[in-house]
Amino acid sequence: MPILHFARLTCRLGLAAAVLLVGTASRAQFATAPPALPPALLASQADSDQAYRRDGAKHLYASYPMRVYRGKLPPMLYGVAVVETDIDGEGNITDVRIRRPPAAPEVGPWILQMIRKAGPFPPPARLGQVTYSEIWLVHKGGNFQLDTLTEGQQ
Repeated sequence: MPILHFARLTCRLGLAAAVLLVGTASRAQFATAPPALPPALLASQADSDQAYRRDGAKHLYASYPMRVYRGKLPPMLYGVAVVETDIDGEGNITDVRIRRPPAAPEVGPWILQMIRKAGPFPPPARLGQVTYSEIWLVHKGGNFQLDTLTEGQQ
């Protein structure tokens, strides 16, 4: 009888450890950003920084389709950050900075890497240059949505 009790206890402890491992985000996945896919670059016809935000978000989704979170996000996110990006007249990133850092410190540098790897962005033809802000919503699995194109939260 004690052996059976020990076997059940060992099984329960193993299941509890597995739940803990699966339930926590791996910081290693945020160490480096994945490579960006080269999307087709069409000039943006946006006439304001706010209008360009949609073109920038679409560009990032096209660059990282494998990392876009599909569907409604869960209520608790691993990281939320406000990022500001400067784009010159040719679509090159001249600066990118975190305006509101995420609670998980490894997510901020990961976001900056992803934005830089996704360059160049659509040239802002009507603006000459643009500075736009975006809110990044990051899931613990390493997927994201951008506030501009979000499908909402549960």
